[in-house]
Amino acid sequence: MDVSGAQMIFGLVLGVFVLIFLVLRTKIHVFLALIIAASITGIVGGMKAPDVVDAITTGFGGTLGSIGIVIGFGVMMGRILEVSGAAERLAYSFIKWLGQRKEEWAMAITGYVVSIPIFVDSAFVILTPLAKALSKKTGKSVIALGVALGVGLAVTHHAVPPTPGPLGVAGIFGVDVGLMILTGLILSVPLIIVGVYYAKWLGKRIYQLPDEDGQGFVRPEEPQTLEEYYEMQEKKELPSLLRSSLPIVVPIVLIFLNTTIAAIGLEGGVYDIIAFLGAPIIAVGIGLVFAIYGLYNHVKQSTAIDRMEEGIKDAGIILLVTGAGGALGNVLRESGAGDYIAQQIAQTALPAILLPFVIASVVRLIQGSGTVAMITGASISAPILVGLDVNMVLAAQAATLGAMVFSYFNDSLFWVVNRMLGIKNVKEQMITWSIPTTLVWAASLVLLLLANVIVG
Repeated sequence: MDVSGAQMIFGLVLGVFVLIFLVLRTKIHVFLALIIAASITGIVGGMKAPDVVDAITTGFGGTLGSIGIVIGFGVMMGRILEVSGAAERLAYSFIKWLGQRKEEWAMAITGYVVSIPIFVDSAFVILTPLAKALSKKTGKSVIALGVALGVGLAVTHHAVPPTPGPLGVAGIFGVDVGLMILTGLILSVPLIIVGVYYAKWLGKRIYQLPDEDGQGFVRPEEPQTLEEYYEMQEKKELPSLLRSSLPIVVPIVLIFLNTTIAAIGLEGGVYDIIAFLGAPIIAVGIGLVFAIYGLYNHVKQSTAIDRMEEGIKDAGIILLVTGAGGALGNVLRESGAGDYIAQQIAQTALPAILLPFVIASVVRLIQGSGTVAMITGASISAPILVGLDVNMVLAAQAATLGAMVFSYFNDSLFWVVNRMLGIKNVKEQMITWSIPTTLVWAASLVLLLLANVIVG
């Protein structure tokens, strides 16, 4: 290794070390920590100070320029779906379609769809009463139903835009959002199957039903049986299934059409119109319009705007972290560290697809946030993989799925799942949520390696 190569690597290693230290041991927010890490990586790596500043601002703006609008529209749409009852309507419909004896699958499929536009923590809280009602009706452990729901929610939350995390990763890697959605939906299916079979096994190990007397675990206002749940849902006057699903389905279909047209090479006339409507910023904007007028047309203008702005408040930090991740990635590109590391990796037999997966996994274990882990993994690996013969869509998915590993005490979803399901013993908390997320993570690694052999 020559001196310049050693200096670039040292700059990157020092920058990542400082990032991890600041997030774990200081009061500095991860957004500022990422900018500090980018600065250290550039300056120690041999860049001139003004060039480091330019690289940070260009990387920040370039990343949010491509993806920030979509994140903004997506979180506003998700908030409307959440507060309007559309998410409950989707869950209610899946349960009635799939019928009895398939409750775990119904819960997982519900999570698979609902978590695409809605933040996973909120979705789990909203849908836990359904798991409890099903447990009462069927006698199945609420743990089995809750874990199946949680896995379904978590997998698409990690892998499928317009959830902000994978959307930000798509922007950092510069991949087509339609392809990111398609691969995320496909990869999620076998991962959810793994989660459901684990949930069924766990339900036999931890057989727990909601309390009959309403103390602690079951709230008095929640339905005690499935029939009561159905009756409560009908009394709520939930939006129709069509109105509930259009804000999700329409943007995805438009984006897929745009991706297909671009892949075939069609252009001009009607194809240009479809390409315009299928651009992610337009397609998700159209989905937001469907949500506003299909689900929230009956409320006052001020109320509708307040709900959408609540979504933006939740997404603000994700926008900043995504932009900061883009800044770090651009510093790696401009410093030459990305190209240098790519040359070193190219000389080994290791699949390049492992790089974003491993980085995201390590960051997740260290600091807990899946979104921060996937953005960091993408930021560091994207400039490196650009110089290698690797499928960038799979690489982007590697960053998102690597961040699934071993959810535990420093992850908010760990506490949401265990508290909502009434699990208080630490060992049981681990096998309820830490183990299934790790099994899904391991299965995703196998899937990614197989996909890389086929289409990489």
